[in-house]
Amino acid sequence: MKKVVVVDQAACVACLGCELACANAFYKELNPELSCIRITEEDDSFKTLVCIQCGKCAEACEVGAITQNKKGVYMISKKLCVNCGKCIEACPFGVLVKSEDKDVPSKCIACGICVEACPQNVLAIVEA
Repeated sequence: MKKVVVVDQAACVACLGCELACANAFYKELNPELSCIRITEEDDSFKTLVCIQCGKCAEACEVGAITQNKKGVYMISKKLCVNCGKCIEACPFGVLVKSEDKDVPSKCIACGICVEACPQNVLAIVEA
């Protein structure tokens, strides 16, 4: 299974490079709210939330628009998605996002753009 993982959370300085790179890749906007990765602050430390490819979004999709590819990555079919938002509600990490001007939400596809953008090497792509 291919996915993004947090390998060194303590190194995160919340520069938001990963969030901005992700949002720019999906939406061509430098808007962290449109990112499929989230940096949150808890008890004076940062926490990086990533898609673990758990499939809860696919389970919630009543039209079967989210399926797992050969590498274990859950993908959203733009043709099948009816934009109901149930996948967004089902995501336990809040990393499925929807822009108001798009017909389909977006989720992590393990492309690695966030990994490349992180100057602290907090993230990695793994294939298990």
